[in-house]
Amino acid sequence: MNIKKSINALRRSLMHIITKNIGISHFDRNIDLTTKDEIKRILICRPNHRLGNLLLITPLLQEITATFPQCKIDLFVKGNIAPVIFKNYENVQQIIQLPRKPFKDITEYIKTWITIRKHRYDIAINADKNSSSGRLSTLFANSKYKFFGEDIQKLQSKYNDYKHIAKNPIYNFRYYLSEIGFTAYDKPIASLDLKLSPSEIAEGKKRLEEIVNNGKKTICLFTYATGDKCYSESWWEKFYEILTAIYSDYNIVEVLPVENISRISFKAPSFYSKDIREIGSLIANTEIFIGADSGIMHLASSSQITTIGLFSITDPNIYQPYNNNSLAITTTNSNTDEWIEILNGILKNTSKNL
Repeated sequence: MNIKKSINALRRSLMHIITKNIGISHFDRNIDLTTKDEIKRILICRPNHRLGNLLLITPLLQEITATFPQCKIDLFVKGNIAPVIFKNYENVQQIIQLPRKPFKDITEYIKTWITIRKHRYDIAINADKNSSSGRLSTLFANSKYKFFGEDIQKLQSKYNDYKHIAKNPIYNFRYYLSEIGFTAYDKPIASLDLKLSPSEIAEGKKRLEEIVNNGKKTICLFTYATGDKCYSESWWEKFYEILTAIYSDYNIVEVLPVENISRISFKAPSFYSKDIREIGSLIANTEIFIGADSGIMHLASSSQITTIGLFSITDPNIYQPYNNNSLAITTTNSNTDEWIEILNGILKNTSKNL
């Protein structure tokens, strides 16, 4: 681990110790909020810049919109990618963006924090219980109700997917609403959703056809990931050889990371873009996505296609893709024969549903 990573790890550890006991979601039962129309504005706090972490709050956005269709939602995030991700979410009124590197622009950083005090919210939600800055921003927000996202014991025993980072805040939100007299929305939890428009999907189809235009269905690979989540070149090359041998009646296309590198030495036709909506629209036209736990894995899931997440380090119970026949494969306790059996079952299922 280099010095920068060591400092960041120490900073996160200290912040977690300092903030872990900040705030308990509170419910003032003297305030009558039994009419849904009175919930007019909600703040979601997820001060993080990573693609995957921001996509993982899209189910919460859909949940709030389904519960309070006229409600305006503000997002407290970090970096510049959020407007691209949430551009088609009509209920999102304001995206409050912390600078990604606060000490390089301390004035803007302070002004951004002040913004969440200037507006009056009915509910402020911390979307990740393990986020120190999320807890702090929820505490700091000018809001009638504050949901800090602490685990609810009876929900842990009730839902076997309670740990999932996209689902946990929704289960909590439903519980919190019931505590203040609302009948919470009680439908299956929504998928991650980039809300690609029909025109974007059509453009993605054109881009895919420029790469492979032979009438075959396409398997999409993403061979990169950050840190220890990234599988070695030898691992990917072996897996790619197996895929090409077994699935010769499919195209195999590799989506490249922003670093423009390939763990299979560019052996497959590839697609490169820095525009996440372009990437998502191309993936949306493929049959299945296979890749390690990463932001692009969550992007594939949010493009509404079958997504196979490869897990070796991170906990699939927290991060695995779901819905649309998606699932996680833990590669440390399974083998290639089992992976192919899983893929065969999924591809057979997908073909039946066409």
